[in-house]
Amino acid sequence: MSSERTLYGLVLAGGNSRRMGQDKAAMRRGGQSQLEFAFDLLARLTSRQFVSVRAGQAGDPLRARFPRIVDRDENIGPLAGILAALGEYPASDWLVVACDLPNLELQTLRYLVENAPPGEALVAYRSSVDGMPEPLCALYRAESAPILRRAVNNGSGCPRKIMQQNGVHLLQLPNPAALHNVNTPEDLEAIHQGAVQ
Repeated sequence: MSSERTLYGLVLAGGNSRRMGQDKAAMRRGGQSQLEFAFDLLARLTSRQFVSVRAGQAGDPLRARFPRIVDRDENIGPLAGILAALGEYPASDWLVVACDLPNLELQTLRYLVENAPPGEALVAYRSSVDGMPEPLCALYRAESAPILRRAVNNGSGCPRKIMQQNGVHLLQLPNPAALHNVNTPEDLEAIHQGAVQ
């Protein structure tokens, strides 16, 4: 991040949670919802924070407690939220996290921000599982907006592939468990029982 560039935070909370069967943003973690937990982490590292929502979620009581950015595109998954944020505040860089990362910790986010080389439009962690980019805990600089928009216009909706095809800078994940997400009730139960460390 350049010295004059502001860093904003975005929690991606616009998903349908179909596999989970319940709203992942509302899942509880130590007395907080996952959405509150992720938002609070971002508040410690960024100058402003927002929650990414679909149009139909803007009035949801949980999400309405936070500053929201509403998706402008449909049917492109998390890219809709990232593009909406880049479009709303085009002069800012964005630290983006999904709301379904119960093991996420401040140190993981701080390491990403502090070790992101200047001049790199996309900075992410290398997955400890398959070595691919982790696009839902990543830094999207203002310069990434045309890259993402061009990819979407060309029919690509996969942020991992977009990162791979556009020279993402990858960092080694200090804590491999930090980015384990939850997609099913079984995943959530494993986290609660400490099976995923």
